[in-house]
Amino acid sequence: MTAIDAHQLLLDMYAGAVAAVSAEKCLPPFLPEPPVNGRTLVIGAGKGAAAMAQTVERHWQGDMSGLVVTRYGHGAACQRIEVVEAAHPVPDEAGRRAAARMMDMVRNLSADDLVLCLISGGGSALLTMPAPGTTLEQKQALNKALLKSGATISEMNCVRKHISAIKGGNLALACAPARVVTLLISDVPGDDPGVIASGPTLPDPTTCEDALAILRKYAIDIPDNVREHLASGKGETPKPGDPRFARNEHHVVATAQQALEAAAQVARAAGVTPYILSDEMEGQARDVGLVHAALARQAALRNQPFAKPCVLLSGGETTVTVRGTGRGGRNAEFLLSFAAAMNGLGGVHAIACDTDGIDGSEDNAGAIYDPESLTRAQQLGLNAASMLDNNDGYGFFSALGDLVVTGPTRTNVNDFRAILVL
Repeated sequence: MTAIDAHQLLLDMYAGAVAAVSAEKCLPPFLPEPPVNGRTLVIGAGKGAAAMAQTVERHWQGDMSGLVVTRYGHGAACQRIEVVEAAHPVPDEAGRRAAARMMDMVRNLSADDLVLCLISGGGSALLTMPAPGTTLEQKQALNKALLKSGATISEMNCVRKHISAIKGGNLALACAPARVVTLLISDVPGDDPGVIASGPTLPDPTTCEDALAILRKYAIDIPDNVREHLASGKGETPKPGDPRFARNEHHVVATAQQALEAAAQVARAAGVTPYILSDEMEGQARDVGLVHAALARQAALRNQPFAKPCVLLSGGETTVTVRGTGRGGRNAEFLLSFAAAMNGLGGVHAIACDTDGIDGSEDNAGAIYDPESLTRAQQLGLNAASMLDNNDGYGFFSALGDLVVTGPTRTNVNDFRAILVL
């Protein structure tokens, strides 16, 4: 077998994974037929919403108009669909205004009209409409607390649904009696469409009591008016079986599994056997890093349970409970934990990146590791364990020059990890 450039192969697998879940590749086969008599309104939210809107414009046969909201820097040039940029992961006034405009646009539609809703990860923060009696400032504070708590994406979005006037199916109710077709790029483990971006057009099986239980679990304090909103049931969402959803449909058009399978193809072409561990891994990033390190060590030292050369692939969404003051990102945290556990063992290389090109709220997609990473760090006076304690994975890999910086990819199926054992 020819010599493998480990660094380049890892980058190629990541690039292949991202390309496989682009809107242009995945969305067109799911476009519905234009309505015969009514008009088409395109709405949406998420880090991939602008690219999805651009793809719809390229392939749609007929008239349309609409509005989508995406993260700052994630826009795309559209002619008929307006693109608004707003803040993520903590919502801002631009996102609130965009949500209000969207709700106004969908009111007073007829049964002949079609609403095409384009949803991708990040939509929860971008499409923000405080429930009656609550404020944007309260939502911002709660989002910050949830992000630091270590709560899973499903838990965070359960809470978000019940303090929102647009999430958890409420946007679809505003569209009635128009038919709503929702196309989703999934960033959530398990690909539950009702969890992606807090399911603005999908019925919601979770309850206000579920939201309160999550807040108690993570000891998150909330203002009295928010607590009363939840405890009274005022924040309850429309449930499965509600007849107002009967004409609607949804399709998950891109998933983490598709991205992992594309990366596996890149590995095979290079003569490396791929093993997809899971597309829905969750848990603390540092703990997931330790598990991956244990598997890599077993393969490197014993050829078990995977024979070299091989690559271990995984997706999902890890979490970080923030206790330090460093610049983190869950992929950098995963990789720093992995690096410390590998302790320079030869023949093992790794990459961990977010498929949206942004690791948490930083400017990098993630980072890359090689067997010399710890030695190079020590030469710079860096201590991996202490930097991990300070949630400073970004600082560690930045000092080594090993951050992966791609800019926004305009898609999002969450974490991508590849552990190459040669």
